[in-house]
Amino acid sequence: MEKLKEKKAEYEAIASTDSSVNLDNIDNKIITEVLGPESSQQHMPSGSQAQVEVQRLRDQIAQIQVSTVEQIVEFQRKYEELQQQLGAEAAAREAVAAAREAEAVAMAAEQSRKYNELQLQLQQ
Repeated sequence: MEKLKEKKAEYEAIASTDSSVNLDNIDNKIITEVLGPESSQQHMPSGSQAQVEVQRLRDQIAQIQVSTVEQIVEFQRKYEELQQQLGAEAAAREAVAAAREAEAVAMAAEQSRKYNELQLQLQQ
């Protein structure tokens, strides 16, 4: 690590006095000199490698966004489906309750009619 720092200082000193030295790729040059050519590719990706990686990450983000939107749409569909089921179940319960109430009213009317008949029979 110390060699890397020394080489960087050396390149920067040269670059400050020599305008023909390009500082853009200084880190790759230093790593190549100190660790060898195969190391520079491992430690510092080239511009095109970085662009490929950035594009790969953008594609991955886009896929995640599409997947998220699809999940949201599916959740909304299921929510609406459940709302419809609950509405249908509530309507069915109300219908059953109304039918029972009507049946109870009819039974009460029948009981009242029978009671009135018995009262008439007792009076005669």
